[in-house]
Amino acid sequence: MEQPIKILIVEDNVIIADDMQSMLEEIGYEIVDNVIVYEQAEEVLKTQQVDLVLIDIILASDKTGIDLGKHIREHYDIPFIFVTSNSDRATVENAKTVKPNGYLVKPFEQQDLYTSIEIALSNFTRSDKESGGKSMQEEDIAVSNSVLKDSIFVKKQHLYYRIQFGDIQFIKADNVYLEVNTVDKKFLVRSPLKDYLEKLPKNKFYRAHKSYIVNVDHIDAINSKDIMINNNLIPISKEFKEFIISSMNS
Repeated sequence: MEQPIKILIVEDNVIIADDMQSMLEEIGYEIVDNVIVYEQAEEVLKTQQVDLVLIDIILASDKTGIDLGKHIREHYDIPFIFVTSNSDRATVENAKTVKPNGYLVKPFEQQDLYTSIEIALSNFTRSDKESGGKSMQEEDIAVSNSVLKDSIFVKKQHLYYRIQFGDIQFIKADNVYLEVNTVDKKFLVRSPLKDYLEKLPKNKFYRAHKSYIVNVDHIDAINSKDIMINNNLIPISKEFKEFIISSMNS
């Protein structure tokens, strides 16, 4: 089941925070909470699911947004964007030490906010803690993907949606694109099949054929040449057939 991206806003100017929330909800994102200090943000992160955090650098507390960014880097696998009025060299250099996934200077428009969030989500991977992010080309019909704990982000129209790994049934290669099939939807992804397989849990997803990745939990039937998933016949290689039979007998 696809879920809207859940965003936490950490901003001590209530008027700006409410304006940001209205912009984001109009686009289609879900606001988990809207808080003004480090301690409140820490509590929300501890108790609720958050996919991305928007952080003002100067907060109404002793601890700053940079302190919060450091806390997120050390304890959570989620991207964050600094939203600030400060663009001087010293502030930027200080912000860079915690490797934010974006830096948005006030004042900004809704499109600026949307673009910053999309780029942060598309470039984010679990290795961001060490690498500080990767660059990636974006195309209108291509989908950038980001792994996050038990799910993966895929882009549909103008939003990134979180797709639970368990909801992915199979993935079919079609030239330079992949067709990611869930129970009731299909998503178009631009990626080599081999690279996409590396993003998925190795105990559930296997290369069943040169053009297919399958989630073994969704296999309904098998014969000598194919497997069936949700009434779709999928060809399998000899190696995969032997693997499935051996798993069934173990």
